[in-house]
Amino acid sequence: MSPFRAKFLPPVALAAGATLVLGLTPAAAANTLPDGPALAKQLVSKVGVNGVNRHLIALQRIADANGGNRAASSEGHAKSAEYIATKLEAAGFQVTRQEFPFTYSETLAERLTAGGADVPVLAMEYTVSTPVGGITAPLAVVAVDDTSGCEATDYTADVAGKIALIKRGGCSFAQKQQTAAAAGAVGAIIYNNTDGPVNGTLGGPENAKIPTGGVTAAAGAQLATLAGQPVTLELRTFQEARTSYNVVAETKTGRKDNVVMLGAHLDSVPDGAGINDNGTGSAALLETALQLGSSPKVNNGVRFGFWSAEEFGLVGSTYYVDQLTFEQQLDIALYLNFDMIGSPNAGYFAYDGDNSDGVGAGAGPFGSAQIEKTFVDFLQGAKGVPVEGTDFTGRSDYGEFIAVGIPAGGLFTGAEVLKTPAQAAKWGGTAGVAYDPCYHSPCDNLGNVDRVALDRNSDGVAWALGVYATSTESINGVQPGMAKSAAQKAAERGAQRNFSANAVAGDPHALTA
Repeated sequence: MSPFRAKFLPPVALAAGATLVLGLTPAAAANTLPDGPALAKQLVSKVGVNGVNRHLIALQRIADANGGNRAASSEGHAKSAEYIATKLEAAGFQVTRQEFPFTYSETLAERLTAGGADVPVLAMEYTVSTPVGGITAPLAVVAVDDTSGCEATDYTADVAGKIALIKRGGCSFAQKQQTAAAAGAVGAIIYNNTDGPVNGTLGGPENAKIPTGGVTAAAGAQLATLAGQPVTLELRTFQEARTSYNVVAETKTGRKDNVVMLGAHLDSVPDGAGINDNGTGSAALLETALQLGSSPKVNNGVRFGFWSAEEFGLVGSTYYVDQLTFEQQLDIALYLNFDMIGSPNAGYFAYDGDNSDGVGAGAGPFGSAQIEKTFVDFLQGAKGVPVEGTDFTGRSDYGEFIAVGIPAGGLFTGAEVLKTPAQAAKWGGTAGVAYDPCYHSPCDNLGNVDRVALDRNSDGVAWALGVYATSTESINGVQPGMAKSAAQKAAERGAQRNFSANAVAGDPHALTA
């Protein structure tokens, strides 16, 4: 999961005497499948955790043999992508390797000293670097409201030459540091508005104006008592222009003007193998594709995206969507995203498509609410697992799909946020511990997966695919078997015959070498 942007979080220690029990929840093992098409039921029976886990083993071994990670542009990512692509090609899918440019960023130093003590700080992705040793300046505390630090009027005249302390919320991290820089601040520290660290990105190097880091809410409260006192902030990163590539695969059957798309990011952070984040989503997607087959009896075409450079700001998936024409975007009926679906202290979350939780970003495009209900009905009905909503925070690859109006949804088992006592009571696991204590750390390996959660969520992937490959009528009104024009049919036949030639012409969905 794009961390917004953790660089890189250490494992969260268990409370004294606490035990983290993997795979144990008080929920019923299974109830009955909800009403659904035959394809959905068949896929659930065919997609098993053993097959998914075999792909995780492959990704771990690839990372071990290639510097310990699978980060975008690395040999570990390239080997992972080829593992995915060659299996899909062997199964008969039309496969694209879509190359794109991005800015690679790696943190070299993160240090904040205030009041004579060190304060844990995380560099925002793409931050401006400080000199070696950092910058020392007085701390300016920005007044707190619903949009702290978002408007020029939030900054007093004496912020010039100081490091601004800003509460999270109300606008992007990029906007906060840009506005602070315009007011004359020489650095920015953004503190959380909830438990846990701030995992931030400035969205791209072009947005970065001043050194910017994130701290916890507790650290922010302590820093706020030091207004006017000197603090030292050292944030240094290495940045370089590189290329990576997405792997996109599509069935040969099903209509091409109403495609069901599923995606997961394949890249890890540079600090580890990324087996939960996001080997789990990628492995579940691959196994579901292989069990579906390249020429299934479906009404709607099915497309799978294995994204790269998600950990550097959702670059691969954004590039993919932006390369589509408006008509090609219209051909995508919906997008399903799977990012971290086997967290070791797992929660069970579905993206809050209808904004029923009233938190954060609001509802997704029309159809997102129906997608959320599909996942909730399956997990609660078939698995006996209560489900909570999770906000469309923009932290994963659904972001650009939503931005162009494509309905989206998906599953998530949690990252660096701490599990509450109420959640531990209904899901099992340990309260007060992160859903994934190894999030963005070297210990995100094969031992960092709850395979019960992975099994349940993999079945959820299979169920939703089967439902929507059969019909998206509840999402967009397109009825199964709706008559197509002669021109549409001719275009589809031509695309099937000529997809290799189209690849040369730049068709992002055609088969390439």
